[in-house]
Amino acid sequence: MNRNLQETHLNRARASLRQALSWYGYLRKSGQMAANPELASLLKPEIETLNATLNKLDANVIRIAAFGLVSRGKSAVLNSLLGEKILQTGPLNGVTQWPRSVPWKPGDKVLVELIDTPGLDEIEGDSRAQMARDVARQADLILFVVSGDITRTEYQGLLELRQAQKPLILVFNKIDLYPDTDKNAIYKNLQQLGAGNIQNQPLLPDEIVMISAEPAPMEVRVEYADGSITSEWETPPPQVDELKQTILNILNREGRSLLALNALIQARESEENIAQKTVHIREKEAEDIIWRFSQYKALAIGLNPIAFLDIIGGLITDLALIRALAKLYGLPMTGYEASELLKTILFSSGGLLLSEIGSSFILGLGKSAAAIASGDNPFNITTFFGSAIAQALTCQFAQGGIAGYGAYTVGKAAQLYLEKGCTWGQLGANTVIQEILSQVDKNTILYRLQQELGGNFGEF
Repeated sequence: MNRNLQETHLNRARASLRQALSWYGYLRKSGQMAANPELASLLKPEIETLNATLNKLDANVIRIAAFGLVSRGKSAVLNSLLGEKILQTGPLNGVTQWPRSVPWKPGDKVLVELIDTPGLDEIEGDSRAQMARDVARQADLILFVVSGDITRTEYQGLLELRQAQKPLILVFNKIDLYPDTDKNAIYKNLQQLGAGNIQNQPLLPDEIVMISAEPAPMEVRVEYADGSITSEWETPPPQVDELKQTILNILNREGRSLLALNALIQARESEENIAQKTVHIREKEAEDIIWRFSQYKALAIGLNPIAFLDIIGGLITDLALIRALAKLYGLPMTGYEASELLKTILFSSGGLLLSEIGSSFILGLGKSAAAIASGDNPFNITTFFGSAIAQALTCQFAQGGIAGYGAYTVGKAAQLYLEKGCTWGQLGANTVIQEILSQVDKNTILYRLQQELGGNFGEF
């Protein structure tokens, strides 16, 4: 991807986060947060996360986290990239006890933060697994380090990391311990297994790299000038140039887009958490609103004499219901977004709500016909109550019941949609994520992510 497109992705991500923060800032200023201290306390961590994500985006720092089982050489890999031994390594398992990050500047304009993590199979697995998820959530790119054929535990860890929806490089370390034949056979197996759930698409060259971060000492023969011969042990230099170049290629080609995508994924998660917490704490009030609007709609449709006004009135009631729920939850919802949400609900609910529209038209025609048959003006309220109610009472009750149930269905579906957070709209997180993924080239590491998501990223 060219630099201009990457910059566009970065700017779109910034705008999306700023839009979300501006809305929640408005809620604080308007007093809605102050009026509900419990809700304000629940939402504080998520709003802080949004702020931190925007700050990271503005700082333009790429985070690369290394994962793997114990003794696979994660710390050694990062040390070899740094060019000095900063992170502790050793022969014992579990040398790295907590995540540790160090800055790395591989190029003139690129600033990277390398994150070392404990082994995925160490003691206190539950807490370490949570730690791994937290680090993976913050990372823009993941290095998964192995030192041979993937074990069952490694494969499970790899699949879990892929659920973080982050681009991943499989690093085959310690290749100096294998003869060429074995090394090549292992590489081919890793190409297939490393792809995770997409088995028919082996890893691309940028997604798998063979290195030796800390080669084992070798015995060398030394001949002196006096003719004496002895042997000494020497440690060969690290073989990590291919990994370093691969990382640089990725950062130059799509680094800003990676940064933007990760920020949006974090923002989407925070906004969904905000929505879910808000929905939960106001569940009873929401149920009351849904029932009230269902009754309004049933009454209005049942008493209205004009067929096409039944449809228009019903849609207006549904839109008002969606806006009322959004207002109750304190979530941003414009009239346009409400209409788009209603359209989504209509299509996803199949024939139920479409049948409501059909019944409104057919049964509404019955009421209008009854009024017209009286010989008077159907718009006259006296005429309507004198003839239409008498002649079309059955139509009224049936149509009103269907309309009321339709409103209830819309309300419950809107609740589910609002629980996902306000990630729709022109600058919604899901909208911008889909936009970025639709523009990636096949030769990028982001293309794998697009394939894994199957084109259904963020759909209702």
